[in-house]
Amino acid sequence: MDLCTLIERNAAFAPEKPAIHFEGETLSYARFNQAIEQAARALKSQLGVEKGDRVAILSLNRPDYLVLLYACARLGAMLVPLNWRLAVAEQLFILSDSAAKVLVLEHAFEALLPALAEQLPDTFVVGFDFAPLGGSEWDGLLDRGRGDSRNLDTDLSCPLLIVYTSGTTGRPKGAVLRQDALLWNGVMSQHMHGLTSADHVLTVLPLFHVGGLNIQTTPALHHGATVTIHRRFTPEATLAAFERDRPTLAVLVPATIQALAEHPAWPTTDLSSVKAISTGSAMVPQRLIAHFVARGVSVLQVYGSTETCPIAIYTKLGGNVSPQGSTGLPGLFCDAAIIDDAGKKLPPGFPGEIAVRGPNIFSEYWGNQEATREALHYGWYHTGDIGRFDADGYFWVHDRKKNLIISGGENIYPAEVERVLMEHPDVAECAVVGRPDPRWDEVPVAYVIRRSEARIEADALRAYVESHLARFKTPREIIFTEELPQTALGKIQHFMLKELDARSSQQGGSN
Repeated sequence: MDLCTLIERNAAFAPEKPAIHFEGETLSYARFNQAIEQAARALKSQLGVEKGDRVAILSLNRPDYLVLLYACARLGAMLVPLNWRLAVAEQLFILSDSAAKVLVLEHAFEALLPALAEQLPDTFVVGFDFAPLGGSEWDGLLDRGRGDSRNLDTDLSCPLLIVYTSGTTGRPKGAVLRQDALLWNGVMSQHMHGLTSADHVLTVLPLFHVGGLNIQTTPALHHGATVTIHRRFTPEATLAAFERDRPTLAVLVPATIQALAEHPAWPTTDLSSVKAISTGSAMVPQRLIAHFVARGVSVLQVYGSTETCPIAIYTKLGGNVSPQGSTGLPGLFCDAAIIDDAGKKLPPGFPGEIAVRGPNIFSEYWGNQEATREALHYGWYHTGDIGRFDADGYFWVHDRKKNLIISGGENIYPAEVERVLMEHPDVAECAVVGRPDPRWDEVPVAYVIRRSEARIEADALRAYVESHLARFKTPREIIFTEELPQTALGKIQHFMLKELDARSSQQGGSN
């Protein structure tokens, strides 16, 4: 068996049941299963994709995204989702690091292709909605597929996803998730949401994130439910879908919750079909949760990361009411603990690092043994997040040990932005911290020491960063300073800088 077997069995039990709704069209489970088989045949016979090969995708949400995921599962290959918000240089790094054999992309992202042809000429390109020069168009490729779609030695132990997450060293790391990680993650989603084949999931978050892909979308398909996919989130389309499509479940991050609550149609939108909204990705303000609770919709919280697939700790629909601010209890098949710097488990009430283990945990960072050893200890994943739990087992998340900034649901590691800043010839030293923001939860700000006689201005330096990194990673503000708080060994003390920035921004000034 492989993960694709779940789709195959659902197609056998209920062939005409809607699997995916997308832009006015419906894909039944029978047609979805046929599309997966056709894609697997084409990848195998036309492009030589075999067990262990990497297939990258750069696309907005579409049914083909999920077809490609399960086709890779059938072949024992690995899907590498690319964040379309990243800069070309970042995408090229991921394609190179993963040694992607194939890249499937939408025409909207063809700006990547000239650099790809120059730097990675062996990567074969397939266009969903166009025929790239020297490559193939998706529908034509499917038509040419022949032979068997299966590899006999493929099973649930095969790696399926390599999802890149920004690393504290400034370079992304590819978290490898096996097929069985998605299977057990789906079991916990079923437990968390009371998920059945009668449910209807609305997916508006990007499928390149494990949150958009695995909190509800793949679990819903595993359990024979229906999924409505939007290309990308807009508050207008989401509110309209609540009324028109009558979904029962959806996942939203704090920034999207706020966008919905601020929309003029929010007070009059019919939410009566929605039994729960799940949210996470940051410490969620109670004021945002209250928007849905006041409308009679339960709000479930989930804690996890790319490395946990992501469901690890959560609140359960119909379960006991969690203490305010808590992210819930360890999942049905996931252990959680609070540990000190020596790795020793701490008792209730004591803050420390959150560690989790279970069959949903990633197996390694792709090609990075050192980072894997740092994160995985005897099956426990050390998350780098600081939290605590109480005597009843409920967990709270307090801070991010590794300085992670979460802005609008996107992860930003200061070291990655600092690496780019330090490559500019006019920058002597720098540090990036998160600043609280009412819309995005946090935004990055940079403190920079210029080299002597350098005269670069903030706008020019921001433009330089934006040419190398995604726009959401570009510092909202660049503040030039003469010194940065450091330890005796010269290590910048980000926590002290963050405190200084908080005081400065409250006073309306800067250094």
